Amino acid sequence: MSIWFNPNVTAEEIRPLGINTMAEHIGIEFTEVGDNYLKAKMPVDHRTQQPYGVLHGGASATLAETMGSIASALVVDQSQYNCVGLEINANHIRSVKEGYVYCTVLPLHIGRSTHVWDIKIYDQREKLVCVSRLTVAILKK
Repeated sequence: MSIWFNPNVTAEEIRPLGINTMAEHIGIEFTEVGDNYLKAKMPVDHRTQQPYGVLHGGASATLAETMGSIASALVVDQSQYNCVGLEINANHIRSVKEGYVYCTVLPLHIGRSTHVWDIKIYDQREKLVCVSRLTVAILKK
């Protein structure tokens, strides 16, 4: 059973949410929507690397917050609610120098006023790069 407000939402329909945002600027691409998860990928390049040539932790946190916030927005009626990040943490486990990282977001809690998301970021070898938890506030418009 789908957790999404529109149970038939597709990755293609999510793409406009990233236009003219940080997500677009750093190259986040939404790739898959499941019944209770979203997936995306992000390049590891000059936009997302820190001076040592590895993925910047802030880029991982941006990917995590983007994915959790969009997941919350897809759960609620967007004509009635705004979803904003309330708290994020990120544990950076492994460095990545090139290619892409892949992100999956799953719900830990979907309540009336808050959502909590479990977000994992992997490298191209499916090795865990970052694990994050995002709490999102659900605000009536």
